Amino acid sequence: MKIRRLSAAVAVTATSALLFSACTSPAGSDDPAEGESTATSASADGPCKADLGEVTTADGEIKVSNEDEFLGYNSNTPETYSTYNNAVTERLFSGFWYWGTDGAVCADESYGTYEALSEDPLQVEYTLNDEAAWSDGTPVTYADYLLDWATQAVTEDGKVTDDASEAPLFNHISGLTLGDYVPEGPQAESPDAKAFTYDYERVNADWRILVNAPFPAHVVAEQAGVSTEELVTAIQDLDLDVLKKAAEFWNKGWLSPPGEIPDPALTPVTGPYNFKADGWEAGQYITLEANDKYWGTPAATKELTFRVVGADAQIQALANGDLDAINPNGPTVDTVTQLEQLGDAVTVQTGQTLTWEHLDYNFGSGIFSDSLEAREAFALCVPRQKIVDDLIKPIDPEAVVMNAREVFPFQGAEYEDTVAGSYDGRYDEVDLDAAKEKFEAAGLEEGTKVRIGYAAPNPRRAAEVEAIKSSCDQVGFEVEDNAAEDFFDKDLPNGDYEVALFAWQGSGQITSGENIYSSTGQQNYGKYSDETVDEAWKKLSSTTDEAVHAEQRVIIEKQLWDTLYGIPLFAHPGLIASSSSVENVRATSAQGGVVWNAEQWSRAS
Repeated sequence: MKIRRLSAAVAVTATSALLFSACTSPAGSDDPAEGESTATSASADGPCKADLGEVTTADGEIKVSNEDEFLGYNSNTPETYSTYNNAVTERLFSGFWYWGTDGAVCADESYGTYEALSEDPLQVEYTLNDEAAWSDGTPVTYADYLLDWATQAVTEDGKVTDDASEAPLFNHISGLTLGDYVPEGPQAESPDAKAFTYDYERVNADWRILVNAPFPAHVVAEQAGVSTEELVTAIQDLDLDVLKKAAEFWNKGWLSPPGEIPDPALTPVTGPYNFKADGWEAGQYITLEANDKYWGTPAATKELTFRVVGADAQIQALANGDLDAINPNGPTVDTVTQLEQLGDAVTVQTGQTLTWEHLDYNFGSGIFSDSLEAREAFALCVPRQKIVDDLIKPIDPEAVVMNAREVFPFQGAEYEDTVAGSYDGRYDEVDLDAAKEKFEAAGLEEGTKVRIGYAAPNPRRAAEVEAIKSSCDQVGFEVEDNAAEDFFDKDLPNGDYEVALFAWQGSGQITSGENIYSSTGQQNYGKYSDETVDEAWKKLSSTTDEAVHAEQRVIIEKQLWDTLYGIPLFAHPGLIASSSSVENVRATSAQGGVVWNAEQWSRAS
């Protein structure tokens, strides 16, 4: 077995059954000077896709694991948004940027460029490559991006707002996120313009990642019974007669019945791959083929097949040659042992990821809701180092206990500086005597129950709870394993736990933690509220100044420790394995998983 370690980390594919997409993120970069790129450029040793030089698409097929069925071309609806659906659709679309291996924002200049023309007020100009076009030959233009804005800004009553109490017209997973920041929408000279600007009414610290790959406005217009120009006018005038028809198709017209390849007239693409005709067998696989209309670097291999294989069967499928690359969810010591038995036939890459495990207290009710001393007593008995040593280091020998939430241990000086300014190491080691003192000071009684809730089944989390129980029951707590299959649907949102055990999946977003730790955050399930944290998030999210981001991040982290919002445990270990006959399989710590650069994979000659 060939083992390669990464300078950053390896991504672990995740589903909503195990964790939620949000949270910790590395800091953004400084605003570019005139003429500089707004994102990290590719290099052989950097976080972005290295330039492979001239590429000729080779015949053949590469097969990769994907644990769930493909759902639809539009992956931005609640019905289709999942790690597994995105694994397919991200091969179909191009955009101005993509996530690098360490959460960096990488530029795709073959698609277009963008830069901030001014900081106050914030104005960002986007310029599309003249060759950028849909696979049906229609150019990618301003019209596509105006529609993209409308799907995240217009309510069913024809208003432009980010008020969460208003019902959105389009069923977009992001809701009404753009109405308040860019109330006038993107501006351009004409519907077919290749350049447009975003004029911000207030600053968004994450402006670099706010504009994503769009869907085809010309298809939506046709399905709404109007021309592309008429759709643009309807959006600008908030003409609900047209927009309701457009939204009806956008919301439902791209959902795919299992096994039915969508009509190519309705699903043109801008990425290196396209759907293969008759390439989908429900519950078994879906195959993409190289997009011969793609203007950028072509896909290195003609066909890419996503096979629906559960984590428990992926290693055997790799051994049999039924898969060429796998990204097993929640790798364990047994996973590594099984791969070792395959010898040099496979290449394995391991490391930390941008997904992190944590224990969260319930501030809405129960013994921890209004007692810092009770929370401290529990934190002092949680054996964090033992959990890492026993469960994580066998997979990633360089794993460490995590002492922050918004930055990760593998991010070097940024992590070290944040921790140095916010945490004094008080919970690094188990201290049962100190825990007992806090237990008594909190007025708790022997046998006080602590239900730790998490999504079942999950053997690793069951082992974590067992380790916590072995330690904390000595203090006077009675820890109960309260795992449930419907934990995320029922127990977590209803606050039916004392401590919640799950993971957040990070990215490169600067401000997504605000949705978790602020008093009004939609993902603040534990009902935590702190004025200092709220104010710091407001300052952080309303500026593009990296120094302010770093300063406020320390304030947030320190207050979360001092009030003991919860207990971070570790960055998830990631593991990918691929056939040694396949080249350019490269790991990432970000959410894209093993397939993030699949268009570069090729069979070794």
